[in-house]
Order: sequence, then C-alpha cells, then structure tokens
Amino acid sequence: MILPGAKLGLLGGGQLGRMFTMAAQALGYQVTVLDPASDSPAGRIAEYHLQADYLDYQALSDLGNSCVAITTEFENVPAEALHYLAQQRIVSPNASSVSIAQDRIQEKQFLSTNGFAVAPFAVIQAGDDLTSPIYQSLCPGILKVSQLGYDGKGQVKVTHVSDLPLAFDKLHQVPCVLEQFLPIAYEISVILARGFDGKIAHFPVIENQHHQGILDISLVPASISDSIQQQACHIATELATKLDYQGMLCVEFFLLHDGQLLINEIAPRPHNSGHFSIDACVTSQFEQQVRTLCQLPLGNTAMKMPAAVMVNLLGDLWHNGEPDWGFVLNQPAAKLHLYGKSAARPGRKMGHITILGDTLEQALGNALAIKTTLSKR
Repeated sequence: MILPGAKLGLLGGGQLGRMFTMAAQALGYQVTVLDPASDSPAGRIAEYHLQADYLDYQALSDLGNSCVAITTEFENVPAEALHYLAQQRIVSPNASSVSIAQDRIQEKQFLSTNGFAVAPFAVIQAGDDLTSPIYQSLCPGILKVSQLGYDGKGQVKVTHVSDLPLAFDKLHQVPCVLEQFLPIAYEISVILARGFDGKIAHFPVIENQHHQGILDISLVPASISDSIQQQACHIATELATKLDYQGMLCVEFFLLHDGQLLINEIAPRPHNSGHFSIDACVTSQFEQQVRTLCQLPLGNTAMKMPAAVMVNLLGDLWHNGEPDWGFVLNQPAAKLHLYGKSAARPGRKMGHITILGDTLEQALGNALAIKTTLSKR
C-alpha cells in the first residue's frame, strides 16, 4: 500500500483532476499535476504543477522521479505517455485500456469482438463508397469521429444514406463510426472501481438525461428495475475483468424499450455522472480513485441518503453575469461545486449542484426548481 504522505502524479488539469486532487489531499497525499495549460482547475490547487505537453519526456521523467504512482483525469492523454511512465512507476489506468477507450473504432471493435452488445455500426475510414448497402441499413444514424469527440462534439446526424457524404465532409473526412439510431428508453451509467487485486466495488446505477449531447441531469437511484441494474453491473464487471483494468471505470449503457442493454461507450476515469457521490456516498468516486491508485482497500459506496440528483452548471448560465449563488446556498439540501474556471462559455462545464432527498421525486423536484430559477436570472 502507498500510504498518506506520498506524492501522487496526475496527467490532466481539468475539473476531474481538481476533484481527485482535493480527495487525495484530504487523505494526506501530495499531488503533482502535469498539464499544458498555465491556469487549470487542478493545477491551481495541487502542490506542484508541471506545465508541459503530455509527450514532453523530460516532464514525464520529472513526474515519474517525484511521484510513486500516477493516474489520469481524462482519456485523451496519449497512451504512449502512460506506457513510458509505467516502466518506472505504478500507473492506473493502464495504457492498453486507455488506447481502446480513446479511439471509438478500437472501442467498438473490442466490445463486439468480446461479445458485448453494442448498437449496429460500421467503420468509415475514407469517402470512397458511402452509398453501399451496409451504410443504408444503418440510416437513420449518427456519424461520430473516432477520436477526440465528447459532449456531442464531432457528431453529425444522418437521416438518409444520401446525407452521409456531406456529414463525412463536415467531420473533415477523418476516420469515423456510423451508428444506427435505436429506440432508447433510458441512458444509464455504471461506475466501478477495480483494484490491482481484482476486487471490484460498484456505485449505485445512475440514470442520465442529456441536452444537446451534454449531460444535463443525473438521477440516483435509476428508475429501472433491480434486475436491469444487476445486469448492467454484471456486464460492467465482465468488461473491467476482460480489460484487466485497474482504477475507476465508467460504462455508459443504452437501455432499449425491449429491455436490451447496449454499451454506448466506456470512460477509463471518474465520470461526470458520478459527481453525486461526493455528497451522497460514503466514499466518493474520487476518493475511490485515490484508493485504487494507492492499492488501499476499496471504500464503501453506499448512499448516505436514499436519493440524489446532480445538475450540471454550464457556461450558458453566465449570460447575465455571475449566477445567483446565494439562492442556491439558501437551499438546505443543495450542495454547490464550482470548478474554478476563469472563463464561462456556452456548453462549458463550470460546476455542478447535487441535491439530496428522502425520495427521488423530492430530490428531482428541488433540483428542477433550482435549475429553472438559475436559468431565469
């Protein structure tokens, strides 16, 4: 075990890194953040900040020499950097898992090859023949870039196969995946921790609602049957085991109207939908990330209250200046988290609010009332 007092390394300086840093510091660890930005949310509060590119090998050497274990806060850290660091230090997650998750083509092929159900899809590498029968069968669908797409970015809806060439042009003809639209009843996520000893702890299954491709609200517990929740946790466990994964993993699912569960995508890190755990669970996803990295026993993931709703705060709320945080702080069941970002932009995640309740209906009602009031001010 790596005990408190040790120095931990973090690749990435965004809000997920900020919350990891806070959890690590609360347990008595020091954190060094490697991030190319001069003013990142995590870099501002960590003990040390290495401002460098993720493939700056001198900076990676400095990080490895000063830290006993290293983790990531987002999946687009080059897998090569993780492979380099793993030659001298404990690294979680491993480079092979990250390389799969950061490339949608590799991810879909890995999942389907290993027997995990996904939406029907086809890989498009070039625009030679985009009217073939295989593409016709997937329309209407959505065309997604293979790399660097997130929060609805890098995606174009394709109603008819004749729309596909223009959609491919809009995405600059980079490698893509075309996925068929399916009748989705719910979008849910399973967040788990898997230790180096293979032990696994799940957080409660989360129901997610999106707006314009960005997570808007997460509800816990998810309003689906216990059997579906157990099935989702079982699939996520099988996937983590197949990947030989160590660390925090989020598996996003589509639940179809016929009850079928399909994996949408995987995220090798804590996840936006798991932010509720900071206030609602005995152990947050970020403390659990520290625990897995340091090979400590996994923490208890039980809820401290029966229900929680997390609302994302996007930069759109700043259209008339700073939102009325006094109103939020006057709500006894609401917990406000701001990420310390210097500039608000439409669609940018600036913070979140978690509302706790004795029932999901109570928590959701309070969350929607707060959300509506903030958006009008």
